[in-house]
Amino acid sequence: MRRTLALTALIALAFAAAPAAAAKRAKTPRLKAFRSCAGLISYARRHAPPVLAPRQVPGTAPVPVPGGGEDDSSSSTTNVQEAGVDEPDIVKSKDGTVFAVVDDALRSIDARSPVPRVRDVVHLPGYGGELLIAGNRALVVSSGNSGDTVLTELNIADPEHLRIVRTLSIDGLYVSARLHGRTARVVISSYPRALRVPVVDLPRPAPIPIDERADAGKPLRARRAGWVPSATLHNRRTGRTRKRALVACDDVRRTPRFTGADMLTVLTIDLAKGLPAVDSDAVMTSADTVYASPTSLYVATSGGWQRSDTAIHRFDLAGADRTDYRASGQVPGDLLNQFSMSEYNGVLRVATTDSSGARSQSLVTALAPRSGRLAKIGQVGGLGEGERIYAVRFIEDRGYVVTFRQIDPLFTLDLADPAHPRVRGELKIAGYSAYLHPVGPHRVLGVGQDATPQGRQAGTQLSLFDVADPAAPKLLSKVKLGHFTSSQAEYDHHAFLWWEPLRLAVIPVSGEEGTTEAAAFDVDHGKITPAGSSHENGFVLRTLIVAGRLLTLSDHALSVYDPATLRPGPVARF
Repeated sequence: MRRTLALTALIALAFAAAPAAAAKRAKTPRLKAFRSCAGLISYARRHAPPVLAPRQVPGTAPVPVPGGGEDDSSSSTTNVQEAGVDEPDIVKSKDGTVFAVVDDALRSIDARSPVPRVRDVVHLPGYGGELLIAGNRALVVSSGNSGDTVLTELNIADPEHLRIVRTLSIDGLYVSARLHGRTARVVISSYPRALRVPVVDLPRPAPIPIDERADAGKPLRARRAGWVPSATLHNRRTGRTRKRALVACDDVRRTPRFTGADMLTVLTIDLAKGLPAVDSDAVMTSADTVYASPTSLYVATSGGWQRSDTAIHRFDLAGADRTDYRASGQVPGDLLNQFSMSEYNGVLRVATTDSSGARSQSLVTALAPRSGRLAKIGQVGGLGEGERIYAVRFIEDRGYVVTFRQIDPLFTLDLADPAHPRVRGELKIAGYSAYLHPVGPHRVLGVGQDATPQGRQAGTQLSLFDVADPAAPKLLSKVKLGHFTSSQAEYDHHAFLWWEPLRLAVIPVSGEEGTTEAAAFDVDHGKITPAGSSHENGFVLRTLIVAGRLLTLSDHALSVYDPATLRPGPVARF
């Protein structure tokens, strides 16, 4: 009896200590690497959730379960978040040649000749696509036809004769990529094939547990190929194809609490050498948002060690031929996009909206590497209670956060002391900004939506803010483009062009009729002045400056305009 009571007490003590131990682990998330494939598979099989699938109907096809540029001073580059860190986009320019991915093909266009002309066209495997260029090599990332990702390496040394060198088909979904010098890092999120089961539509679905299926052993098969994503390399010159694991099992780490059998993989690709990757690292978790500074790559995952949190993993980029996992941490709430993260002087600032309480609020948290974890060293909350973040921009030791429900509060933050971040000022105007861009010392241009007093969107607007005094931000100028207008620049910063020599901002604008034009604005002397718009028959996708000329890329042509007057010039049609 005494032994039973003692055992009961020990069990009770263990259960009482469990939440404290779990909380401690959550605060100190050190990711452990698997020692072998057997260890990885055993861990995943123990934690994998039950899989349900309808009975297979004979004769039906199974459906898988879904789980920069020109260095010429007279030419623009891709609009990126961090200087020196190029981002993939559908268009790049190099030495007067524009390389554009449109209609699943890469086109090289001579943009310096009096009349632009298409020099060559190469049709790409997969569909869609984003482009990175380093030296005479281009890397296009496309979506495959079966839910995979296709990396295409091209030789662009001769724009008259573009040539596909190699392709790498990856068992996983593309998240994002960054380019540091000649080194590209590509982030892939994959779902293990071991857990994929056939699914078909039935008039009256009859799910049954996977264990009752005749092939119950297959979905949880104990082969590495079922749990680690694979990649197939095809060499166009030799015609050879080889398939191998995308990452070694002992290069995979796991989170303190099981957050799913998905796998986040970072591929390091030296474009001077080409495909395949020279290094790969992985974490057993999903991947949602990617941000990179000149020295670090951060990948965020919604639903951290606590479900309402966001987990963030830091990778070190010190080596040109490798990427090394360094630390993990978590912040409360959800991120808006990549601009929600910014590294400055070794400290990561993260803006999130936390909706777990009675009223949502937004916060900015400062994280710093500490013994294998990203530790919270400072935080300021209470931004826009009952609202959510619509735009974020960190500029050195300042932060700018826009929240919205009915009006647009622009918060200015002092982040000079990351241990004690603080809100310095707040400005309320109608509508909101969805993208913020610095346009000179203490000036920020916002692209977003006008709104009614009830908070209903009322068309695209541009707002110019004076933030010289962070305690008293001011609205200097505003331009409304009319009801039923919208701009791709509101959600894709690559569609925004800022040309400093002319103080010119250009964005694509879609109207009620469904057409898209490029609208230009002079931003000078504290005022936004409409400078004209393009005349297109299609949808403007991007605008760029090459050899001093304004170019618009649409779905069917590259058109030339005078940036000072927006007078139309010649057109290269696809």
